[in-house]
Amino acid sequence: MHKALVIDPDKCTSCLQCEMACSFEHEGVFNPAKSRIKIFEFEHGKRSIPYTCTQCAEAWCMHACPVEAITVNLSTGAKEVNPDVCVGCKVCTIACPFGTVNYESDSGKVAKCDLCGGDPQCAEVCPTDAITYVEADWTGYDKMRDSAVRAHS
Repeated sequence: MHKALVIDPDKCTSCLQCEMACSFEHEGVFNPAKSRIKIFEFEHGKRSIPYTCTQCAEAWCMHACPVEAITVNLSTGAKEVNPDVCVGCKVCTIACPFGTVNYESDSGKVAKCDLCGGDPQCAEVCPTDAITYVEADWTGYDKMRDSAVRAHS
């Protein structure tokens, strides 16, 4: 069973530790602009929500890529961009309904969350457990449906 990132926006304090850890892991710098996870603030900072690639089962980014630069990592389930194959056409950025595939002007390629090879640093450093990495059967549609049923019972 694969694992997945679970985000609890009620626990997010907008500390940006996840963005810093991600940018350092992938780019070797502490720069939130280079992070593959972002903190989105609503109501002028009253509510913060971390968001990143959800590793969709039906990965539109992967299907849209004309050169097959996005493939599934069989050990983590992550849809990963191979920078040696990516031509920077940005079709995947348009195909992603969540806007979590980003074009990097420095490299001329795209980048997205790759779950850090199975040890996502965003979850590792989150001080409030707003981001956790759990068994995938605790995420997704069934979890949302069960929560909705409990809320209306």
